[in-house]
Amino acid sequence: MNFFLTIVLDGLIQASWLFIVALGLTLVFGVLKILNIAHGSFYALGAYIAASTVTLVAARGLPPGVGFVAMLLSVALIASAVGLLLERGLLKMFYGRDEVVLLLVTYAVFLILEDVTKLIWGVNPIYATQPYELFGNLEFAGLYYVGYDLVLIPISALIGFAIWFGLNRTVIGKIVLAVIHNEEMSVSMGVRVNQVYAIAFAFGVLLAALAGALTAPKISMQPGLSSDVIILSFAIVVIGGLGSVEGAAVGAILVGLARAASVHLMPQAELFMIYLIMAAVLMFRPEGLFKRETARRI
Repeated sequence: MNFFLTIVLDGLIQASWLFIVALGLTLVFGVLKILNIAHGSFYALGAYIAASTVTLVAARGLPPGVGFVAMLLSVALIASAVGLLLERGLLKMFYGRDEVVLLLVTYAVFLILEDVTKLIWGVNPIYATQPYELFGNLEFAGLYYVGYDLVLIPISALIGFAIWFGLNRTVIGKIVLAVIHNEEMSVSMGVRVNQVYAIAFAFGVLLAALAGALTAPKISMQPGLSSDVIILSFAIVVIGGLGSVEGAAVGAILVGLARAASVHLMPQAELFMIYLIMAAVLMFRPEGLFKRETARRI
């Protein structure tokens, strides 16, 4: 029983931060129709910024709680600015072009950000473990876990609920949904689509960077971090359905549980299990588990 529960808890911990990354990716695709390959780089950027902030706060002798709050604030500010700058300064010049062109543009941004992180933080591993001890160790059903890991689960659920509530229960969210379902009609009704694009892209970047910041105390920051994350993120949104918040949640849980089960039962098949689930879903549901509804055109 404890072995099964360990797999479930490990899977949910994995799913928690993967869900935040995939949420940003699926939001950008839903609004801008862009398969953003650079998304993994924003995750890595958030992790590096968080590590630098935590190290700076710790060097001044301030408690880990201050470092935790400071890293979230610094990542939110910088990621939002980077997202707006990229969307307004680069991506908007390619709207209306073929989807392959936009794919290549985001791939170019991915390569540039990879080199930028190496230029700023170097190629050696960086650690920022101070916030990881913030919540101590917790006992759950006879199992002992680092409190920080378990706290990520409710934080992820809260962020997911906030995004769902914002899209479905607020005026701004309904404007975003209108652009997603029918951009032409939205323009004719006076919606400033360009502003919606900028806000959605910046928010997607913010979510990726926030996931990077939350995982920074758990991992070592080094080159290649963005590549691993973007592969998992694409697998999640493909399983759940491109542009679906609910699909991102279910996809993240499936991928998290598959990774945890593989690590405990068959470590050499970790990536294979994820691709197996993705292939099985695509075989029966080519558009993912949660196909996004589209408005019927008259």
